[in-house]
This record gives sequence, C-alpha cells and structure tokens, in this order.
Amino acid sequence: MDFSSLARPQALRCGSTGALGAHAARRRSAQLLCPRRPTFRCSVEAAKQQVQGTLAAEAAAEAARNECFGVFCTTYDLEADEKTKSWKKLVNVSVSGAAGMISNHLLFKLASGEVFGQDQPIALKLLGSERSLQALEGVAMELEDSLYPLLREVSIGVDPYVIFEDADWALLIGAKPRGPGVERAALLDINGQIFAEQGKALNAVASRNVKVIVVGNPCNTNALICLKNAPSLPAKNFHALTRLDENRAKCQLALKAGVFYDKISNMTIWGNHSTTQVPDFLNAKINGRPVKEVIEDTKWLEEDFTITVQKRGGVLIQKWGRSSAASTAVSIVDAMRSLVTPTPEGDWFSTGVYTTGNPYGIVDDIVFSMPCRSKGDGDYELVKDVAMDDFLWGRIKKSEAELIAEKRCVAHLTGEGNAFCDLPGDTMLPGEM
Repeated sequence: MDFSSLARPQALRCGSTGALGAHAARRRSAQLLCPRRPTFRCSVEAAKQQVQGTLAAEAAAEAARNECFGVFCTTYDLEADEKTKSWKKLVNVSVSGAAGMISNHLLFKLASGEVFGQDQPIALKLLGSERSLQALEGVAMELEDSLYPLLREVSIGVDPYVIFEDADWALLIGAKPRGPGVERAALLDINGQIFAEQGKALNAVASRNVKVIVVGNPCNTNALICLKNAPSLPAKNFHALTRLDENRAKCQLALKAGVFYDKISNMTIWGNHSTTQVPDFLNAKINGRPVKEVIEDTKWLEEDFTITVQKRGGVLIQKWGRSSAASTAVSIVDAMRSLVTPTPEGDWFSTGVYTTGNPYGIVDDIVFSMPCRSKGDGDYELVKDVAMDDFLWGRIKKSEAELIAEKRCVAHLTGEGNAFCDLPGDTMLPGEM
C-alpha cells in the first residue's frame, strides 16, 4: 500500500446500516480539501466563467465519488425484523491497507461473523490511498456480492479522520514494504510517520475504548508510535500482531511430537516481531505436559525449532513467491477472537502489548510480545505464573535491546526528542527485505 500522503485528502464513504442507534440513517459523505485554485486570465468575465467551470467540475466529481454500492445504500430497520431484532449493537471495524492481499482474505472473515459471532452486525470502514481508491471500490463490490447478512455498512476512503470515526476496532495493516537498498532505520521513519498520523486520527475520532491491532511492520515499534500519538486512549488497548508467530511455533512443535496442533497449549512468543523473537518452549505444553518432557532433544528446541519459527516467513516467500497474506489474516482473526472469547482455563495467548508495569522485569515503555489471558471482554491481563531460565531470559533481553534501539530511532515520532539510530544489526524478518 502507498501511504505516502496522509494529509487528510479527499475521502469517500459508502455504507448501509440498520436502525441501531445513530447508525439508522447514516449516509456517505465526501470531503474535498484544498481545491485547485482557478487561474485568472484576460478579463473578469473569463475569470468568472473559469471559476464556475471549476466548481461545476468539482461538484460533478464529488457526486460521482459519492456513489454507494447497491445494497449498502439501503437503510435497514434491524429492530423491526424478527430475524435480527435480537442482534447486538453494530460494531465498527476500521481497516487500513484495505486493498491489500491480507485484507482481501481478512474482510470476508470479518463479514461472515467468524470473529464476533452470528448475532453481531458489523460496519467495515476501509482506508486506502488515492492510488488504491478504485481497488477499494472493487473490494466493496465483492463484499456486496457476497450477501453477508451481518455486514450492514461499508465505507471506503483515504482520510483516517473519516474512516476511524467511532471505530471500535482498528486493524492497521497498511505500511510501506521494504524495498532494495532501503535501510532499516529509514523504513522505521517512513512507516513511523504513517502510524503517528493514524494514532492522531484515532485519538481524535475513534471510540474511547477502541482496540487497535498493528500489523504493518515493524509492528512493535509502529504500535508504540501509534499509542504515543493517541494520549487520550488507553495504552493497554494497542497490540502488535505476533499471533502468526505463535501459530507457526505450535505447528513446529506438533510436527516434532507427532500430534495435531490443537494439542499444543501455553505457547508464548516473547519480544519483537523480528528474527530476535523468542518462541518459548519452556512454558509450552503438549497434551498438557511440558514440551521438554515430550521432546527431549534440547538442541533441536534451542536451535532448529527457534530458527525455523523465526525464519518461517522468509522460507514461505522463497517457496510461494509472495508473503504470507492468508495465514496473516487468519492470525488477525485469532488475535481478535482471543480478546472477545474467554481464554480456556490454564491456557494463554501471545500479543505485543505495552510493557509498563509488567511483572517480568522487561523494561517499561516499549511494545513487547508477552503471554496474556482474557475474560472475553476485549481486555486482557498478563500471565504471572510463567517459568524463566537463563536461556529464555537471555533471548528475551536480546529482543528487548533491539526494541529499545528502535525506540531511540523514532524518538522524533513519539515526542521524546531527537532520534538516534544505533540498531544492533539487521534483524527484520526476511519477508521485509
């Protein structure tokens, strides 16, 4: 996705909704900011005609871009329908990078009720760029053709201040990929500016209890930038996606132990979403037994298992020729469901969250993946009863050092002074190269 310009340009909303609260009669709107100034030539009359022509053209363009998509133009009275009157209040989900491959898999899962259930109507608000606006229209058309009964509104646009309005969830997927010759510090700055702007927009217009999941890489530090630019929102509500890493780790343990992956529990990914991430085999379990009792090959656990999980994304790109869009979308769904579904007794899940006040001794004021539990209310608590040994702690400190260095590199975006980059080697995932 190209998010090179986020200065609140033109935005388009297309949507429909039922008669639930303020959503009963919502209509699309378009904003045209900084219109082109007319050029005055020859005479007052010529100038007048030119101004009128410019305004007429802009009005026509606005009307054209304000077209909604078929069924999403309709106002529904959900409370009057016997089938829908027991449904919950509409939930607003904003998605950036909505014309990309990850979103192409994710949006249909959200619309189907896979995350929130079959009694939860949903509004999808899709953020892209001027370059991707036509593609977003195509996405909206596909959502329309899919006839999802729960999907009651679709909005598309390029202005985060419009798309994030009243958002209950914000899934921040869009980010600039790392190209040839791009230094890691430069990528941190480029994408950091995107997430600083999006943090400001969330702070201004989103629900005061919005849950934010940052997917665009480097997601830990982007999440930190975002929350620092949203001081009115709870820092605890910002997440960096490390669920795909957890899923990959479970798969590798299942393969080694000769069991199906639903037998793997208590899997933690500690640290950064990079090749310093720490898949924790010390606390993980297989069929309720500690991993080290089932897999006695310590060398495999410390070396092969860890490296395979860390580099799985790069290997997939070599095999497939593209990044892991489908499995990333699945992991976003898993991460959301972990927050809206009570965690099974004794188990936990991984997510990158704000470290201040953590019980492990990890430095405050970074976003670090840690083990969490939820009661299913969208909130979470850090797991306190975890074991720690020298090997695990040493790996955790290495990932911590990397995130501290990244934080210094984006200090100008978090309000902490001038940036200073002393990154400890290039440890981004191979897929970001």
